[in-house]
Amino acid sequence: MMKTAAILASVLGSAAAFAPAQSAFKATTALNAEKSPAVPFLPYPENLKGYIGDDIGFDPLRISDYFPMDYLRESEIKHGRICMLAIVGYITTDLGIILHPYGAGLTSATAHDALVEKGVMGNALVWIGGFEIVSWLAVSEMLQGSGREPGYFGFGTKFMEGKSAEDIKKLKYQEIMNGRLAMMAFGGAVTQSVLYDVGFPYIGSP
Repeated sequence: MMKTAAILASVLGSAAAFAPAQSAFKATTALNAEKSPAVPFLPYPENLKGYIGDDIGFDPLRISDYFPMDYLRESEIKHGRICMLAIVGYITTDLGIILHPYGAGLTSATAHDALVEKGVMGNALVWIGGFEIVSWLAVSEMLQGSGREPGYFGFGTKFMEGKSAEDIKKLKYQEIMNGRLAMMAFGGAVTQSVLYDVGFPYIGSP
């Protein structure tokens, strides 16, 4: 019994002796790890590598650690495209260019409630729902390893013909950056127009 206790104490003592060294090694490794250019005090998010925008490595919340990058990039491109269309439509309506007969006299900020009352928004819901169902089939196949590129639906292939890989990457990067700008612009325009009851260029004061 005494012999077993002595062996156990010896093993535990040896493990304890190595613990500080291992902790120090981990701390040194963390300090020397590659940093995100966008947020230099944080480690580089490894899952961003190979995707457009990996040069700045912006993912401070480490969302890419918990969700597939293909899905995240698909969502970003999709919302960017929607907001690029949305901000143009929002401004166009407030400049007085109205296409729907029920839209006469409405602004972008007041159109939603008025068109809901007239039952028009149900049509929009059906069309948007149909598009979501169809597009999800492509997204689902992509997540199962089909090799489909996020945001790609087979359109614009002629536009890409004759362009180098670097040119194509630049165009894709520009789309992502313009989409991010449009998301900010649309959010700002809606907020200003509703808070201050103003039209384009949505400049109001308390």
